[in-house]
Amino acid sequence: MTDDSVRVWLAERTYSDDEQNIIILVYATPDGRRYLRKERSLTSFTDVRDTTAAVDAEPSNLGTVDDPETRERYATEVERTRENHAPDDLV
Repeated sequence: MTDDSVRVWLAERTYSDDEQNIIILVYATPDGRRYLRKERSLTSFTDVRDTTAAVDAEPSNLGTVDDPETRERYATEVERTRENHAPDDLV
């Protein structure tokens, strides 16, 4: 983690409705106000990509969560992730 980076925690994991074999990971700050979206394409059943409980992101890569309900949901999920996992835990 660099001095400027921000630790974000896994808040949501979904499968894309538009694309087959796309997993969407949303990591958020503990207050749910900022997020990082990652998309992963699975090319085969043997394609293994680890997902950790937290990642460190550059602030310029974070979006802002404007919807209060989404912000609250992300904050709740991040709290649960933080309570149950170390940052490098695979989830």
